[in-house]
Amino acid sequence: MLAALLYGKEDLRLETVADPTPAPGEVVIRVRAATTCGTDLKVWRRGGHAKMLTLPTLFGHEAAGTIVALGSGVTGWQVGDRVVANNSAPCRECFYCKKHEYSLCENLLFNNGTFAEYLKIPAAIVAQNLLPIPADLPYSLAAMTEPLACVLHGAARSNVHPGDRVVVLGDGAIGLMFVAALASGLGDWTAETAQTAPFAEVILFGGNASRLAVGEKLGATKTFNYRHIDDVPALVKDLTDGYGADVVIEATGVAAVWEQAIACTRPGGTVNLFGGCPRDTTITVNTEQLHYSELTLKGVFHNTPKFVRAALKLLASRELPLDWLISGEQPLPQLGKVFTAMRDRQVIKVAITP
Repeated sequence: MLAALLYGKEDLRLETVADPTPAPGEVVIRVRAATTCGTDLKVWRRGGHAKMLTLPTLFGHEAAGTIVALGSGVTGWQVGDRVVANNSAPCRECFYCKKHEYSLCENLLFNNGTFAEYLKIPAAIVAQNLLPIPADLPYSLAAMTEPLACVLHGAARSNVHPGDRVVVLGDGAIGLMFVAALASGLGDWTAETAQTAPFAEVILFGGNASRLAVGEKLGATKTFNYRHIDDVPALVKDLTDGYGADVVIEATGVAAVWEQAIACTRPGGTVNLFGGCPRDTTITVNTEQLHYSELTLKGVFHNTPKFVRAALKLLASRELPLDWLISGEQPLPQLGKVFTAMRDRQVIKVAITP
């Protein structure tokens, strides 16, 4: 089969490799759509990831397709089923899993290789995070289950309440998904208060006019291009009666923006440091502000099986117009050009159709 392998910084190669064969408990799917992701872009630019992969490796982690082969012992599935598989599964046995902190699992299993004609799904993912796709849900939208699950997990841990003023820093796909989720209040993470009226007032900062326009379509009440602003925290305070935002979501993975997120938050507020920075990155925090303003700083990583299911349910409902995030479809041989276009911020997400 044809597959993309990452060898290093911006070194992505299409190669012919052996078709995967399922071991006991595993399945193989024919990839119908694999969506590109900001995490993929960071990994491509940085040449690696601290947790998810070791080079050289099959590349990509968001995909939907149809089952073409079943390993022995697999029940409840059959060839031809339309499915989406999360890229990970917890062990359910370690210290953190026993505390239901599944994103911190000591043995968290990751699966990469969605930019290929076929994808093998490990047994642990088959058992926990392989889900059927409703017949009327396009593969390209179903493939977005994983990033939306991460966003719902992040939203659930952000202490957002109805009527809060939330600042999102970053207009990539993840930042835009946060806008959609927090503005709408939809999804299992707000099961007790879910509503179709605006849930939170979301203010989006980014650096791309077309993406900011998408943010407005997804529910942002105000959008700003940070390139045209001298002092983002000062502007946030002006917009919030001098207090600062109730919640700030950092969705860039840039250390300076982590510090900016803290400066944008009101006393008693929450900062969700969601964008992953390069390994060994550090930031400076004013201890007086942290202590006397009673700030809550949270690092939130990845997703859990609960939010994988919530994300697919939300996508299937079509309540959020996340089609706006798909900039188009491209065949697998165009993958290199797609990543260049992502680097140059010409596209948000692209559905690769092997």
